[in-house]
Amino acid sequence: MDFSKKPFRGSGLAPDHIMLSLSGDPSTTMTVTWRTDISVSEGFVLYRKHGSDDGFTRADAVCGEFVSDIDSSMMHWAKLTGLCPGTAYEYTCGDGVNRSEVFAFMTAPEKIEKFKFVCFSDQQQGSPFDAPDYSVFHDFVKSVLEENPDTAFILTGGDNTDCGQHEVQWNGAMEGWKGIAERVPVQMALGNHDNRGFKDYRHAIGRFYAEPAEFFGKQFRGSYPDNGPEGWKTENYSFEYGNAHFTVIGINAPEEVNEWLKRDLDNESTWKFGVYHFPICYSGCDCENDDAYPMMTEGMEMLDILFSGHEHNFSRSFPRRRDELFDRPSQGTIHYMLGNSGCNPAGAKTLHKIWHAAYFPQEEDVCAVCIVEVDGDKVTLTEKLSDGRTVDRCVIDKKTDTIDPPALAPYIRGGRTLLTYKGAPLGLCAADLPCLKRGENWYAPLATLFTWMGADVERAPGRVKLSVYGRSAEFRQGSDTAVTDEGEVRLPAPVIRANRGQLYMPIDAVALFGMRWSYAARNNFISVEHASENHPVPRQP
Repeated sequence: MDFSKKPFRGSGLAPDHIMLSLSGDPSTTMTVTWRTDISVSEGFVLYRKHGSDDGFTRADAVCGEFVSDIDSSMMHWAKLTGLCPGTAYEYTCGDGVNRSEVFAFMTAPEKIEKFKFVCFSDQQQGSPFDAPDYSVFHDFVKSVLEENPDTAFILTGGDNTDCGQHEVQWNGAMEGWKGIAERVPVQMALGNHDNRGFKDYRHAIGRFYAEPAEFFGKQFRGSYPDNGPEGWKTENYSFEYGNAHFTVIGINAPEEVNEWLKRDLDNESTWKFGVYHFPICYSGCDCENDDAYPMMTEGMEMLDILFSGHEHNFSRSFPRRRDELFDRPSQGTIHYMLGNSGCNPAGAKTLHKIWHAAYFPQEEDVCAVCIVEVDGDKVTLTEKLSDGRTVDRCVIDKKTDTIDPPALAPYIRGGRTLLTYKGAPLGLCAADLPCLKRGENWYAPLATLFTWMGADVERAPGRVKLSVYGRSAEFRQGSDTAVTDEGEVRLPAPVIRANRGQLYMPIDAVALFGMRWSYAARNNFISVEHASENHPVPRQP
């Protein structure tokens, strides 16, 4: 191998990208992953109890080729088994000639109900494009671990890289984990950036997404449990720690993953934690959750807490089941958006939504971490920033079925059914225009909704024309027919004139614009959703 032709941060004879992970019983096993040049065809770990004078035990690695867009490498995965619970070990990895320095780790106690893990998300860095700089993230993680030396493992919410189908990105990301992942297990979730690539990476031309996530799978298929759905393993897996079950959910094939998810969560664990990159209870004004709901609703709602990322800011939802919001943790799943860990502000596109019990738009140049402490029937979640401020702290107690501090899910008094779009109430413009139910049909002032959205609204006596997302429809008072770009469409009921003289359309009419709607009976609000992330702007003649 001519190493003079290797790319910057390319693989070599000596081990690098060394990472611990959990792929079995955490009290008796530990997995070590590392990378070398492809010419190194074997590898092994030598390990023993920390500080012992006994000889080292050898664990041979399983090897797999990783041929990327810039390099040819060999991945090595060694599973250390038969370890003693609650014990410190030291280890070194490599082959018979080139070896790493000696690192240490701690196994989990045999019976444990009290432990701590930390969550980071969206630390991706794209600059410089040929050598992404993760030093801010690296320093932040080290500071968190110094303040929390009892951290059992790290869980990520995805977007570990900016463009995971280019190895230059993984080389930068793994440089960020250097000095950390060798000592604390890292359990990664896949984000949309982790399976993203460009045909012309330098100029960001020809974007594509690999399904399954090719580079992620080739590097970590031996790092994590091989228990995901067939065809979608590595990016989907689950593991146990103490009295908790953790399910890491990939972003591809939602229908297939949901079936696996339901089987995976059919267990008796006290706590069921999940992580899925895209938030269900999102905060973005332009976001959506159609990629997960309704396809994975059944599986996800078997979880106590679902961590997410993607939007680069923090929020915590009320317990949610289907479209309804509740007060007690037993009544639904808490959706927890982790914020970003790489000083990556979202860009002023976030809103406090009706489903948020706590919310912080992370627009400052700070990093965020969630510290999770499990203590039997209680879980404490603390969201902190790199400048020392605490964003949110809550205690979820299964025994008392409470969340502290208390926050009551919204209830809108009967007869004042609230209209929301992408989880946001319409505010002043709809204050006197609640949704109405007439017989079996719900009605809504769609012209008011579309004006609030920024769509095109043309009003005339007894009629209104609405245009958004490339579709148009005209509605007339007393008519049960809408005139669309594709012809006339029958509505379930006629358009009526109601509050403050506004035209009210049957809410089913939103389907003419590719929208869907639902009614949350427990809370008395109607939510309208659309999969598009486009920003409607009225035409200026």
